[in-house]
Amino acid sequence: MSLALATLLYEWRRYTAAMVALAFSGLLILAQVGMFTGIVRGVTATLDRSRADLIVLPPKVESMMNSGSLELPARLLPQMYQHPEVVEVASWDIEGARWVNKPKEGKKAVTTFVDVFMVDTRPGAVTLPVDYTEEVRRALMEPYAVAIDESQLNRLGVKLGDSASINGKTVRVRAILTGYPNINNASVTVSRDTLRLIGLAPKGGKTGPLLVRLKDPAKAAMVRDQLNAISNKTYRAWGRSELAKANEGALMKEQIIGLFLGFSVVIGFAIGVGITCMTLRGAILSSIKEFASLRALGVSMGSLRAIVMELSFWVGVAGLMLTVLFVGGVYLLARNAGVPMGFPASWNITVTILLLVTAAASGFLALGVLKKSQPADLLR
Repeated sequence: MSLALATLLYEWRRYTAAMVALAFSGLLILAQVGMFTGIVRGVTATLDRSRADLIVLPPKVESMMNSGSLELPARLLPQMYQHPEVVEVASWDIEGARWVNKPKEGKKAVTTFVDVFMVDTRPGAVTLPVDYTEEVRRALMEPYAVAIDESQLNRLGVKLGDSASINGKTVRVRAILTGYPNINNASVTVSRDTLRLIGLAPKGGKTGPLLVRLKDPAKAAMVRDQLNAISNKTYRAWGRSELAKANEGALMKEQIIGLFLGFSVVIGFAIGVGITCMTLRGAILSSIKEFASLRALGVSMGSLRAIVMELSFWVGVAGLMLTVLFVGGVYLLARNAGVPMGFPASWNITVTILLLVTAAASGFLALGVLKKSQPADLLR
């Protein structure tokens, strides 16, 4: 075991402030990234958990986030079947509508705007999420039935069995979902027949994004490229994971979100360097006689600097471990509150590098204290 690691293990209390500062710097960034990513995953949960291997969108759409209309010509749906690998195609229609609950005595009235998501209730349908239970599927088969995520019930002022109206049409809450939150607009799920009954089905020869299922999912990339090659720029086919990454990336590129994250990175780095540097300087000063003893024994100043830099590295590693614990705690709290969170690997790597660089910068700034480790001071 190296001297730096042994020092940290046996005198860890001296370095606690540095480790906690690094952990909170990482938490500051990852908590925001997790929340923004969760917003995307909450909105696209129905799509992400569908049985589709490919998703067909308008040709100029780079993601489903803030991209405007996602409508396609309805004539494209039968054209997808011309590819021999395609076994099922269905539109995934999303509409906005006005929601009004029907409060009982003593309860508050809720009038809001909701996103209405559609699923097909046929067993194994390409638009039907794989985690829907048989009870949920059967419940949605009832005309005017809706399903709502458990995190949205209070927001919409209803519970299982209650009635409400969507664009003036009476609907009834027949199923409760788990894992389909929506921080932006509350979401309501209906069957394709109910979507038509409440007057939200696409009209004018238009349809929503197309979900495509293949004979062999392993050929998804090949079929995607072949479909795009013959599209004549009338549509663009996406792999499901490819689209999910594009959706997350599009949200992170939003100007206000980029500003928040950039500010968090700068503040996190500044706070981390400041506190970690002061902690390391204080710890070195408290052990200055030990460092002076090492110099008296012939250890060079360069070796002592290497010890301090290694010590700062191990402080950074410990800070990363605390970051994992803190972020895990925030994730559990958010999940219990119905708030979706996600942590992309790219951001996890970025924060890891940032914290280690912060620790290294702090160690470098603390090297000046070693000048006080003069062997002659041991005679005083």
